[in-house]
Amino acid sequence: MRSPLLSVTLSLLLVCLVGWLLVVGRSLILPFVIALIVWYMINALAHVIQSVPIGRRRLPGFVAFTLALLVIFAAATVVLDVVTANLAQLAQDAPTYQRRLEELFGQVSSRLHLNDPIELKDFLPDAVVPRMVTAGASLVTTIAGSASLVFIYVLFLVLEQSTFDRKFERLFPNPERAEAAFAIRAEINRSIMHYFSIKTAVSVATGVLTSLVLIAIGLPYAALFGFIAFLLNYIPTIGSLIGVIFPSLLALVYYDSLGPFVAIAAGLGLIQFSIGNLIEPRLMGSNLNLSGLVIMLSLAFWGAIWGIVGMVLCVPLTVMIVIVCARFKSSRPVAVLLSQTGDVGPLPPDRAQGA
Repeated sequence: MRSPLLSVTLSLLLVCLVGWLLVVGRSLILPFVIALIVWYMINALAHVIQSVPIGRRRLPGFVAFTLALLVIFAAATVVLDVVTANLAQLAQDAPTYQRRLEELFGQVSSRLHLNDPIELKDFLPDAVVPRMVTAGASLVTTIAGSASLVFIYVLFLVLEQSTFDRKFERLFPNPERAEAAFAIRAEINRSIMHYFSIKTAVSVATGVLTSLVLIAIGLPYAALFGFIAFLLNYIPTIGSLIGVIFPSLLALVYYDSLGPFVAIAAGLGLIQFSIGNLIEPRLMGSNLNLSGLVIMLSLAFWGAIWGIVGMVLCVPLTVMIVIVCARFKSSRPVAVLLSQTGDVGPLPPDRAQGA
């Protein structure tokens, strides 16, 4: 009989090995992960389209899937073009905004009668603003460059998805184990679908409202900041804060008075607070069953491994780990520790008697 210490040691070694592989293979794994997300979104949207009745009939599956495919890729193309154009313009204007920020520091220093005036380089390196914008533009360019690889992955996933269930079933030696595996997959799918459907809806609302507020006040790059707010809303806790800081800082250097800065900071802060703390928790409910501390640790862990993509996926990945661990007696304590209430559901009978 294997000792508990040996089991724990082997488990830790396995976790370290998997983490190392995820870091080393990041450039190869990330495009495939993004392709999986796109493929999942296409299937989810196709399911929604097919569920909408047209008179007494519904659209055939292949028609709904084709429409979903066209909608996803058209939306991605439009968003990428708008963001790229806004970032290019912002990169041109960045030196002007940096000079304006240096002037603000000079004004503050003169009002405080400081012998050693405050300078931007005391807080940030020289030319940091243009470099940050250039880095953002480079990121978008990199994503656009890998879009062809992502498209190829999505194409093969679409072509082979009809065989996935048959292959998955044949991985197991008997029908009982296959049925249990399909049940786990269905539970994971329900939880992730619930999370992403609500998160996408509230993220779209956040992005649209952010753009409308900035357009009403007259701040440039409203579409870019709306997209940033949409994307950052997928990142737990810190995403909404960053979504308020960026346009507020631009308003500080774009306008000559503090009025627009206060209006933008207050307006966007109210939007983020209302959606993130009042609306989203009511819609999300207790479906995720994740501890707040676990979410923050997961955010740091996956962010360190996969950057922004890891931050976006940290909650679904942790939900998957909890669901799978809760189905086996040996890993059930892990699910209990990761959960919010400690209640991870009953253990299946065939697992309760096993290891």
